[in-house]
Amino acid sequence: MSIGPGLTMAEDPRYLMRIEPVVTFVADQSDPPRQQFVFAYTIRITNVGTLAATLVSRHWVITDGEHRVQEVRGAGVVGQQPTIAPGETFEYTSGASIATPVGTMRGSYQMVGADGQAFDAPIETFTLSVPRTLH
Repeated sequence: MSIGPGLTMAEDPRYLMRIEPVVTFVADQSDPPRQQFVFAYTIRITNVGTLAATLVSRHWVITDGEHRVQEVRGAGVVGQQPTIAPGETFEYTSGASIATPVGTMRGSYQMVGADGQAFDAPIETFTLSVPRTLH
């Protein structure tokens, strides 16, 4: 989204979010013979911008090792629509299930700044992997 001459939302210092995922394989909820691999992911969202922003919705693209794609869209995260002030962090844990021992997730959070400006906070691709599966 362009906001002025030569600037995109991702480059505007008012609208910057750092997103850090940590993934854990959930063995006791998985069933490999039935091609069910469950992962928990904890996401830390830190507002490194200069304006408070509210996370209003999410969009995930989850891809398994056979290139099957699931898209997930919804309001907020874990039933919340947190407002994150500059310098503050919001953290939550959720989960995903795929049919292969390795896959990826990527996506974005749709945010609204304190000034009313909507913007996307991109979530870079991260790996879902059963331990000792990847070299």
